[in-house]
Amino acid sequence: MSTTTAAVGRLTLRPLDPVEDAELLHGWVTHPKAAYWMMQNAKPVDVERAYMDIAADEHSHALIGLHDGEPAFLMEYYDPAHRELVGLYEPRPGDVGMHFLVAPTDRPVHGFTRAVITTVMARLFDDPATSRVVVEPDVSNTAVHALNEAVGFVPEREIQKPEKQALLSFCTREQFVAATGVAA
Repeated sequence: MSTTTAAVGRLTLRPLDPVEDAELLHGWVTHPKAAYWMMQNAKPVDVERAYMDIAADEHSHALIGLHDGEPAFLMEYYDPAHRELVGLYEPRPGDVGMHFLVAPTDRPVHGFTRAVITTVMARLFDDPATSRVVVEPDVSNTAVHALNEAVGFVPEREIQKPEKQALLSFCTREQFVAATGVAA
């Protein structure tokens, strides 16, 4: 899976290696910009352990996103019938939960984060079994709410998760295509 735009460049995804990528991810998830990731005080070993757990879990997956070949973002996806949202909503067949994190940078590229979420969504809808993507960002994370809306998400309701008050939102394949023009 790869996307390329003149303004942003080439975005690709590769499997995350919990051991090899732990130091890189530690810098991303503990950065002040990643406060909503809730790993501010994590040690490198905590990050490695967290991603080892994901790698060993048949219901969760993590990928590293590359920008012109260099690591630049993180994508996680999961089965909400078994992880994250169990008991908080009624999952449908084809639902996939998603998180993404853009790495901190000293040289921001205009439109980059929107290109990242579009790439992440295209990757999820590349699987014909995916019919709807589910997200549950913190209710106070207005920046991600705007990005979600830009790719077709529609908020349903607030839910209380153990770690946060979240805005449960959904995006169907058709909503994604209508919002972005990207074939899915």
